[in-house]
Amino acid sequence: MRLLLLLAIAPGAYIVMHVYKQDKIEKEPAKLIRKLLIAGAISVIPAIILELIFSAVFGISLDGTSSLFLIAIDAFIVTALVEEGLKYVTLKKLTWDSPEFDYTFDAIVYSVSVSMGFAIIENIAYVLSNGLGNAIIRAVVSVPGHAVFAIYMGYYYGSAKLNGIEADTKEKSRLLKKALWVPVILHGFFDFCLLSGSTVFILVFLVFIGVLYYLTYKNLKIYSAGDTAMYDD
Repeated sequence: MRLLLLLAIAPGAYIVMHVYKQDKIEKEPAKLIRKLLIAGAISVIPAIILELIFSAVFGISLDGTSSLFLIAIDAFIVTALVEEGLKYVTLKKLTWDSPEFDYTFDAIVYSVSVSMGFAIIENIAYVLSNGLGNAIIRAVVSVPGHAVFAIYMGYYYGSAKLNGIEADTKEKSRLLKKALWVPVILHGFFDFCLLSGSTVFILVFLVFIGVLYYLTYKNLKIYSAGDTAMYDD
């Protein structure tokens, strides 16, 4: 039990620390990171409620007999839009007006913290229910997936804040929309491939995550190196 709990928590905790270390110019306060992790964890509760409601509204079967159309609805709307939407709302509510949010890379640290709070709670539930094999698979697939979605959310969110400060309100609005929709599309496609039960889609999924994770790893370094101050000294 203790080992499974550790295995469930460790991937998310490692990712938070790794992204935190990429923040080279000015580290974010530990108190704020803890707050974002906790808020992300709490957001699991409304996510479960909303997903159950939407599943009932769309008539999505829980026994795996849904059509590909309903599987797409499940993946992109019931799961991806609900989960990424709640992460986005949590992120914006807790950080947009924070005086600590003064560099663009801060947004990625914040977004990943919220997402890993969510992912850790989700992971604990899955791992304790399904055992060691599930813990290993989720450590290399599902938890990094949440982190990847968060990195792109944070990138566009930080860029939106910078453009807002520079008074480009149209660009700010466009980037805020991308901060939500890019993660939703990535998350939705990720889940659709897995839920489809199709060998073809599973092969597509393996290529998809291989390319996506590699590009995101490279992009994280680029975003860190291009960290930009929000305000002139």
